[in-house]
Amino acid sequence: MLQDAPTIRYYQRLTDALIEHWNRGYRYDDLRMYIEGYIASLRHSSVLEPFQIHRLEEEITRFLYDRSNFEMTMPEPDRDYR
Repeated sequence: MLQDAPTIRYYQRLTDALIEHWNRGYRYDDLRMYIEGYIASLRHSSVLEPFQIHRLEEEITRFLYDRSNFEMTMPEPDRDYR
């Protein structure tokens, strides 16, 4: 579980980007490469401590392989209750 604000913000940005890329047609291999690049850039920029980056990587990998995060929800049809 992520507990510090900067790591949570990076997690939110990354999950939003993954959903956006999924909706554009990218799939797991492409998303995994995106994650690897994102994590590598965090390591090189030293904006987070190594243990925070490791936790972020674990959480984002868990997010990626949870299929429910990428399911399309069908909108409810409008019902006329007269």
